[in-house]
Amino acid sequence: MRRLFALPPALTSVLPIILAVLITLTSASGTFAESLTVYAGRSRSLVDPIIRQFSRETGIDVEVRYGGTSQLALAIQEEGTQSPADVFFAQDAGALGALEQANLLAPLPKDVLKLVPEMFHSKAGAWIATTGRARVLAYSPERVKAEDLPSSVFDMTSDKWKGRVGWAPTNASFQSFVTAMRQMHGQEKTLAWLKAMKANGARAYSNNTSIIRGIADGEVDLGLPNHYYLLRFKTSDSKFPVEQTSFKPGDVGNLVNVAGVGVLKSSKQQTAAAKFVAFLLSDKAQQYFTSQVFEYPVTDGVIPHTLLLPQESLEANSPKLDLNTLDDLDGTLALLREAGVL
Repeated sequence: MRRLFALPPALTSVLPIILAVLITLTSASGTFAESLTVYAGRSRSLVDPIIRQFSRETGIDVEVRYGGTSQLALAIQEEGTQSPADVFFAQDAGALGALEQANLLAPLPKDVLKLVPEMFHSKAGAWIATTGRARVLAYSPERVKAEDLPSSVFDMTSDKWKGRVGWAPTNASFQSFVTAMRQMHGQEKTLAWLKAMKANGARAYSNNTSIIRGIADGEVDLGLPNHYYLLRFKTSDSKFPVEQTSFKPGDVGNLVNVAGVGVLKSSKQQTAAAKFVAFLLSDKAQQYFTSQVFEYPVTDGVIPHTLLLPQESLEANSPKLDLNTLDDLDGTLALLREAGVL
C-alpha cells in the first residue's frame, strides 16, 4: 500500500516563496522566452513573414492582433493603460499621431530614432516610420487615354468621371489622405470634395486591392489606391490591364505617407518592444519590404526596386506636408460621417 506524506507546516508556509524564486531564476536563464503583443493595422500577408523571422532570430514570441489601423487605434484608446498591446504597427502616421496625442506611446530609444531621417519619426520620438507609401491614380489604359486623365484629385468630381471612380473611405490610408487634404485645403473644401465625389457616383470598395480588381474587371475606370497594390498584380501578370500614375506635382492626391510603429507606454516589455522596432528598420527587414512588398525604404543601404519611382521623382511629386500634422483621426472620421461616406 502506497503511503502519502504531508509536508511539514513550516515548509508549506514557505513553498510559494520557493516557487516564485524558481520561476524568476528559470525566466532569467532564458527557459521562458520574452513575448510581445502587437496590434497590426497592416495586412497579415505583408508583415507576417518578417514578424515570424524576428521571432526566430530573437526567440521573442510575438502574438499579433490584426485589424484595421483606425479601429485598432480606437481600441487602444478605449483600453488605455489596460491595453494588452505592447506595440502598435500602423498603416499610416495619422493613427500613430492620434495615440501620441493621447499620451499612450512611450518615447523610443535615441539609438533607434537615429536609424531614420528626422522627417520619418515624430518630433517627440514617440513613433517611427518603417516604410513609405505613395498615393497614386490607377486607371484602365483600355478605357482611358493617358492625356485625358485628371491632373488633380479635385478634377475627379467632374461629370466626365461620373460613376467611373473607385475609392475606399473605410481604409486607413484613405483617411490619412483626407486628413492631409484638410490640412492643405481646409475643412470646407475637403467636405465639399467628399460630398461631390459621393454625388458623382464614386464606388466604395473595402480596400485598395479591391479597387485595382474593380478597374481590371471594368467596374470603374479610375481609382485612388496606394502605389504598391498594382505592383503586386504586375509581378504575377505583366499584362494585368491596369496602370497608375501621379497627379500634377504637389497635388494632395500624391501624398506620401508612411507605415510606422510605436511602443505603448503601458507595455511591460519595453526592451523587447524596442528590439522589434529596431528589427523593422534593419537592412534585412527594409530590403524585404522593398523587394517583396514594394514599399519605399526609410533607411539607407537598401537596393532600390526597379518598379518604384526614384527618390527624387517621388519627392518632386509629393505635397509638402509634415506627417506630424496627420494626427486628427477623430476629426477626419467625423467629416467622413458628415459627408455620408462612412
